[in-house]
Amino acid sequence: MPQLSAEQIAKTTGGEIIGDQNKTISSVAKLDEATSEDLAFFANPKYENQVYDSKCGILFVPDNFKASQEITATLIAHENPYFAFCTILSIYFNPNVKKQGIHPTAVVHPTARVGEGSYIGPFVHIDENVIIGKNAQIHERVSIANDTTIGDAATLFPGVVIYSKTHIGNRFTAHAGSIIGSDGFGFAPVNGEYQKIPQVGIVKIEDDVELGANCCIDRATMGETVIRKGTKLDNLVQIAHNVEIGEHTVMASQCGVAGSTKIGHHSVFGGQAGVAGHITVDPFNSFGGQAGITKSIKGSHRKMSGTPAMDLNSYLRGVAGSQKVSDLFKEINQLKKEINALKNSNE
Repeated sequence: MPQLSAEQIAKTTGGEIIGDQNKTISSVAKLDEATSEDLAFFANPKYENQVYDSKCGILFVPDNFKASQEITATLIAHENPYFAFCTILSIYFNPNVKKQGIHPTAVVHPTARVGEGSYIGPFVHIDENVIIGKNAQIHERVSIANDTTIGDAATLFPGVVIYSKTHIGNRFTAHAGSIIGSDGFGFAPVNGEYQKIPQVGIVKIEDDVELGANCCIDRATMGETVIRKGTKLDNLVQIAHNVEIGEHTVMASQCGVAGSTKIGHHSVFGGQAGVAGHITVDPFNSFGGQAGITKSIKGSHRKMSGTPAMDLNSYLRGVAGSQKVSDLFKEINQLKKEINALKNSNE
């Protein structure tokens, strides 16, 4: 494990040391689990009490942090402690060791081109006219079909499958089992049966996109399915044919977007959110877990939840009201009894 001093960490991240610049750490940990050998971070004010109880050796804190109690750790003040912590993780503690070379069991077509510094792992299959950029990490059992292009510094984890004519930008990551370019769900009803519509379009993925494990990105019926730059998809996300996902959008696990929908940039979707087909979602909107977006969303900076999706405050009021329904029924039944009693007394 590396031995890092506070001085090294501050220089790497651009932070300001408060305390002993020679203090060293050899590992990282959560704030409430750290020891004197660990680097930790503090960013959310609701966890401030943990700062004073923590035994960590070095701690990233916000640059406006004012301690109300004594802290034993060496502090590094930073405008974004979490980002600084992740920077150290990425540089010094990344478990994915870079490799180079082509494994003897890999099958690489003679017309394929693999960039300098790349690694092609066991049982990888790379078809004709594939172009892979420099410093790629293509792990075992990945399959890349013909006429696909992948930019520099891509990482494809085991079992990723990329269908033909897919175009992928730089610094792309796909975790195990993800599939890019499979057929869109296109069938036409004919005489009580379903006739398959050939899916002849492609998938285009821009720079700095990351897919979690077991994501599926369908190829377009015609034209393109597009994932814009900086977008991050969690595990088990389904993107249907001809969808366009705007820049720097994030989707949590098990989200699904139906065909031909356009998602604006900087959108946020909680787990299991579902988006109907052929609609448009404007940029800078957020949707809670299990939200059902059934129609186009106009305007920006809205927080929505529920099915059909509605503004968050309206949704929460509705949930609160629904919890009182059983009490209301009891009151109504009691009123009925009292009314009937009054009727009977007057007869």
